[in-house]
Amino acid sequence: MAPADAPDRRDARGAPVRRGRGTDLLVAAGTAVVTLGLLLGLPPLDALDPDTAGASGTGTGFPDVGGTAWTLLAIALVAQSAVLLGTRRAPRSVLLAVSALPILLALVAPSTAYGLTALPVVVAVVLATLRIPLSRLWPAVTASAVLVAIGTGASSAVGSGGVRSGLASGLGAAAGQGVLQAVGAVALPLVVTLVVRSRRELRAARRAEADARSAEADARTAAADARSAAADARSAEAAAVAREQDARVEAAVSRERAAMARELHDIAAHHLSGIALMSAVVDRQIDTDPDGAHEGVRQVREQSTAVLEDLRRLVGLLRDDSPAETAVETVAGIVDLVEHARLRSAVTLAVLPGEHPLADGIGPLTQLVAYRTVQEALANVALHAAGAPCTVTVDDRDPDQLTVRVENGVPTAPSAGSSPAGGNGLRGMRERAELVGARLQVGPTGDGGWTVELVTGREARPDADASADAPEVAG
Repeated sequence: MAPADAPDRRDARGAPVRRGRGTDLLVAAGTAVVTLGLLLGLPPLDALDPDTAGASGTGTGFPDVGGTAWTLLAIALVAQSAVLLGTRRAPRSVLLAVSALPILLALVAPSTAYGLTALPVVVAVVLATLRIPLSRLWPAVTASAVLVAIGTGASSAVGSGGVRSGLASGLGAAAGQGVLQAVGAVALPLVVTLVVRSRRELRAARRAEADARSAEADARTAAADARSAAADARSAEAAAVAREQDARVEAAVSRERAAMARELHDIAAHHLSGIALMSAVVDRQIDTDPDGAHEGVRQVREQSTAVLEDLRRLVGLLRDDSPAETAVETVAGIVDLVEHARLRSAVTLAVLPGEHPLADGIGPLTQLVAYRTVQEALANVALHAAGAPCTVTVDDRDPDQLTVRVENGVPTAPSAGSSPAGGNGLRGMRERAELVGARLQVGPTGDGGWTVELVTGREARPDADASADAPEVAG
């Protein structure tokens, strides 16, 4: 098991290790160059300021270049920068070490330039935040802030002599400076880095999503190309067989996903679009029209409840370990479907029962397919055969199969035309039939009408007396 402080380490042809070491070396060297440059440049600049010209001997000015205090501070800055080399392996330990090193310097050789030791701490905070989640980093960040506050306070108290003049006032001033330094060196870099990191992760997630969509589109294109190539490439029989095997697996997965997508679309699409629309309205009204916003929230709740109920029905069909808690569409539900269709056109229902309960031996998913087939066929009649008489027949007489037929005559009114997704209805009916192993036949009739017929076999039938009270449907 890898240590907790080694989040990203890749070797064995996983390139980032060598590149990461080079980056760590550049960061450490850059930190050392910047801090030492400031240490070299600030004392001369401070000496040019007439307000601080005589302060070098008071402990409040910058140390002289080459002096003992200046040399010790330079050594501390180099040591802090060198510790940064281990950030990739142990970011939390490096953060604590970089924060603790200056404390000894504050006690031995305090100076005004002590604040330069905060720069390596800022770099360590940024690097650690980029590599470790905040949930695991916060103890180290808290300890680092405490160490920075202690070091800054000690440097201020010892360097200014405030403790000798007044213990309470000196400690209070030193503590205040320590807290300010901790906020500037730890808290602010932490917040800024978290914002930058979150944006970077968001961009990465969007890129991954775009790549996934593009890969999915490429996979579908490849599947279509594989099927057409299998018909043409008869000379390469061995390679064609392998491609056909892969194409069948992809086609099976694609059919299952398409079936689930169709059901989820049929059940939840208009609910979810309504929820999104009403949520946007509530967002605009919440300050200007609270009553309207409350009404919108109530409507969102009603839509959410409706979509949850419909999704529960779909999950109830797919579960094998327990029966569905709520009713789902079945062959018996075709009666209500026809009743609703009669509001739009002349539809009649003919049920031909057998010597067994209606739809006996037909599984719940197959009954849902029969229901959806009739639903789609009636919708097509209303769209393409306005005014035409229509007959829905449920033939349950055959002991081995169930037949559902929707047949319409010649339209008596102008057609409403095709929808923008023309042809998807018939394609969806065929895919549903294939999913449950049923046989679907569609086509024109001799008198100019249209017929849709679904024939599905029965499953292993239970004892005849196990379901004596099955519901009957009258046409």
